[in-house]
Amino acid sequence: MGTSEIKVIETHEALREHLGHPMERTKGKILPCIDPHARTVIEHSPFYLLATASSDGTCDVSPRGDPAGSVLVLDEKTLVLADRPGNKLLDSQTNILENPHAGLLFLVPGMNETLRINGRAKLVADAPFFDDLVVKGKRPSLAILVEVQELYLHCAKAFLRSSLWKPETWPDRSGIPSAGRMFRDQMKLDVTAEALDAALTEGALTTQY
Repeated sequence: MGTSEIKVIETHEALREHLGHPMERTKGKILPCIDPHARTVIEHSPFYLLATASSDGTCDVSPRGDPAGSVLVLDEKTLVLADRPGNKLLDSQTNILENPHAGLLFLVPGMNETLRINGRAKLVADAPFFDDLVVKGKRPSLAILVEVQELYLHCAKAFLRSSLWKPETWPDRSGIPSAGRMFRDQMKLDVTAEALDAALTEGALTTQY
């Protein structure tokens, strides 16, 4: 296929003409704060995705996981996310310093709907609420405070289409290379994939907090 055959949409008007407009009740589900139902979903979620962007628009999405209930809801407009030890590339953190806008997607295992939150984030080095972020005896050295600007429950279609929570539909992992194999090949390392897999497993288990 040549590039001349690709029909690109470049304006808001063309996009709406192509896909249409949302129903009024769909727009009505967007809330400006954390209501009791959203709070319940957050408190039951052990996994969420944090989306950020730098000042030039370069985007990043970071997976975050903790025991359910670890994300703090300070009030109807404020969330606190513990920043656990990572690879120290600090993509999310440096983006927040340049551009405070952030998006969150909360998942609850077995639940087909997800909770979407957009807001403004800031980095916090210490605060009284850090004591409530302790997991396995470890207090985080950094937290991300999010001022909620809009929030809504996202429908189940993506999870129904993907059958994400149905183990019988999961692909055979034997056809997917291990992380050690991927790192060895991508970084051209002179070490066996098995040795890298063992090191990665040990590191993931011992440096979570």
